[in-house]
Order: sequence, then structure tokens, then C-alpha cells
Amino acid sequence: MTTIAITGVTGQVGSALADQLAADGHTILGLARSATSTTAQGRYLPRAVDLDDAAAFSSAVVGADALFLLATGEHPEQVVSAAASAGVRHIVLLSSQGAGTRPDAYRGASAFESAVRASGLSFTILRPSGFASNSFGWAQPIRDGGTVFAPFGDTALPVIDPRDIAAVAAAVLSSPDAHVGAVYELTGPEAVTPRQQTDAIAAAIGRPLDFVELTREDALARLSTVMPSEIADATLGILGGPSVRESSPTDAVERLTGRPATPFSSWAADHATAFGGGLPSVA
Repeated sequence: MTTIAITGVTGQVGSALADQLAADGHTILGLARSATSTTAQGRYLPRAVDLDDAAAFSSAVVGADALFLLATGEHPEQVVSAAASAGVRHIVLLSSQGAGTRPDAYRGASAFESAVRASGLSFTILRPSGFASNSFGWAQPIRDGGTVFAPFGDTALPVIDPRDIAAVAAAVLSSPDAHVGAVYELTGPEAVTPRQQTDAIAAAIGRPLDFVELTREDALARLSTVMPSEIADATLGILGGPSVRESSPTDAVERLTGRPATPFSSWAADHATAFGGGLPSVA
């Protein structure tokens, strides 16, 4: 078994990945600003580190054979160079589908891809579509008033369960030599619209929900509070006017894990409590 460093280990993908790799017997170095023995719960060796601190990052990954790297931060070349100097041999980069379909807009992810390719290390790049868990942004209005507010209610996209991304990353990190230089676009098994997602959540929590379609302008204002406006605008470009590539499911999850990708309805059922499942209906 090998030692694997995971950035973002307290996040949705990183936490699930740590669980899977630890269960398979790998030693996990868990990297995140908030990584502590409490968050680790014996699953990984916590390393509290900021990706923008190259020296600290290099020290944190010493001893790791492979690195699961989030495409986040301002200095991709420094991060990748720090990993190489620490002895990391293979990087699995969690990028974004937008780095392939809209590289001018997703410049941050594209810069990380370029840094990894130029590093001299072996690498694999994962480009997931939009996360099913983005609908957690609807949780509070669902709990408060039984309503989903979203733009482009009838535009379908193949959103992916973050646990499926973790499963693919685990498969790649367990056999990195079989995936050197590969770029995998990861999606859910089918394209679903926001209205269909709303219906799936309603079925999961056992009560009807209303759907209110936002204008693009309103949606941009909301998204710009949680991400750079340029990324918010590009995201709305995908949500409202996806290319054929962006709206089409791939079979990569099934090919790499041996099981089908998780439907949005199953993701919603597994996370029903976040949307008020088990609570009294909204009056």
C-alpha cells in the first residue's frame, strides 16, 4: 500500500476519498486549513496547511507517493513544484469540465492543468461536471418556505454526485500507472433540469415544493456573492446555454469504478435531511 496526500480532505470529495482509500489500507495525509485530529477521526494523519504556502505544503506532503490536488489557489506552479520537491510521483488533479469546454473563463483550473502537465511528474486530470451538491444552496429556502429559486428551469445537465468523483479518484490513485496522462470527464448518468431536481428533492422529503425561475441577472447577483463574478458568469453560461459536450453524460464513472454513476434522485434521497426531510410540512 502507498501513502497518499489529499488536499481538501474536509470537503465533500476529499472526505469521501479519504474514507475509501483508508478502507483499502493506504496511509492518508489529510491536508486542509481546518484539518485536525477531530476532523480526522483516525481516518487520516491531519496536516493543517494553506495551499498558498508552498514551503509548508511541501513539508506537509513529504512521504506521499501520490497527491490528490484541488485546482484552487493563486500559485499553481508553486504548489506543483512543492509537491515534486517533496517526492510526490503522481498527481491526480481535480479540475473542472469548464477547463476543457471554456478554458478562457475557467483560467484558474486551466492554469493548474498546465502546471501539472509541465511538472515532469506523472498525472491524471479529472474534469467533473456540476456537482449535485450545488443544490444544497436551495436547502434554506426549502426548509423556510418550500420553494426552490433557480435560473434556467428547463435546461438539463448531467450533474454528478461528489461521492462518484471520490470513487473515481480512489480507483486512479490505487493504480496510477494505468492512468498516466489521462483526462477524464466525469458526469452523472443522465441530464436533469432544475425543475426535475426540485421534484426529486420533493420526493425525497415527502412533500411538494414550488419552483421559481430566476432571471439570469438575479442568478448572477446571487452567485457573485459566493464566487468571483467571472466564474459566476461562466457558470451561468453552462447552466443556461450548455454545449452538446456539457449537456451529454459520459460513461467514465462506470468505466473507472465498475458501477453506474449515481442518479440525482438517489443523491437527493441520501441527503433528504439537509432539505428538511423528517420535519413538518411548511404551512
